Amino acid sequence: MTMFKMKKQTRKIILIVLVSILSVVIIGVCSFTGYMYLKADAAIEKIAAPKSEVKLKSVLKTNVVPEVTEEVQPVEVKKANAFTFVLAGVDNREGSGGTMNSDVLMFGSLNMDTKLSTLVSIPRDVQLKPAELEARKINYYYAHYYAKDKDTAISNTKSFFSELLDLPLDYMIVIDFDGLRKIVDALGGLDIDVDMNMRYVDTADGTNINLKKGLQHLNGKQALDFVRYRKSNMGTDESSDIARNGRQQQVLSGMLNEMTSLGGITQWGNILEIIGDHVKTDIPADQLRSWILHFSDIKPQEIRTMPLTSRWDNPYIYLMENDVSVAFNALRTQAGLTSDLTMNPADIMSTYPGEPAPEIEIPPDFIREHYMH
Repeated sequence: MTMFKMKKQTRKIILIVLVSILSVVIIGVCSFTGYMYLKADAAIEKIAAPKSEVKLKSVLKTNVVPEVTEEVQPVEVKKANAFTFVLAGVDNREGSGGTMNSDVLMFGSLNMDTKLSTLVSIPRDVQLKPAELEARKINYYYAHYYAKDKDTAISNTKSFFSELLDLPLDYMIVIDFDGLRKIVDALGGLDIDVDMNMRYVDTADGTNINLKKGLQHLNGKQALDFVRYRKSNMGTDESSDIARNGRQQQVLSGMLNEMTSLGGITQWGNILEIIGDHVKTDIPADQLRSWILHFSDIKPQEIRTMPLTSRWDNPYIYLMENDVSVAFNALRTQAGLTSDLTMNPADIMSTYPGEPAPEIEIPPDFIREHYMH
């Protein structure tokens, strides 16, 4: 065989090998994409709430949950690529009594074009004062509607908050505590700078919080303990709802970053299964499919949290009025709503007068530097 023929044959072999490798990669990517689509579809079937809505006005007229009417379109948001939502974290763990109270309650808006998200966390011990319903702590109302009819609880709760807070909400997402724990475990844990020593034991529901101050790698249980810690019965300092809200946002930011890392992407199959078992929402199925399969494209690049100055006067937390107005105006602006806020915080929740606190912005670099080592 001549040298020319040998070189030609070698080039052919290399070409065949390269084409074979590329084919395997393409098949692998296509298979993974197909696998992810099937996983996403299965999760969506589980988490989608019944396709029914109630009229906003009807929720506040009676203590009896109104009869569900035929489906209506969500309240229009002026920016096509922006939406508003409320995220509720509920406690239905074994031993908790199955109260479904919302220990985590975040109102947010996300602009797909600017990749900017604005979040407002309302402490669970803030009292709401709706005109036609009993005045209770804000964490009560989802549980109230769930006890009436679990199939319409999301629709009714979203409508209740939309009207009372003058914030047209497009969607509501409910996740239980076990879901948060399992997602963090599926991601391999989170690097978190724990702000204080935390120790609390409750044998009734199995709670055993034992965290030391400082930067450390937390598993799912520890991350859940970190966001839940408030009281102490073992000698450590007690925390507050405000500090706990900050921890919730810290863990949420960490999860978002991990879910779009290479390691997180490889766990999306497991994460989708967890989501299917532990999340409920009224986001339309087609919208969910699109977001799940393009999560890295819609993940916010900057999360802006609106601070709410507060004080404690047993049994309620009182928020500074101006802070509430500034926060909900920011949510409305982010969503493209140009009309003025008509809600007066003093009329609908436990507040006190005072000057507004400065806005806090948490850029991704700060999150990575301080929380994602």
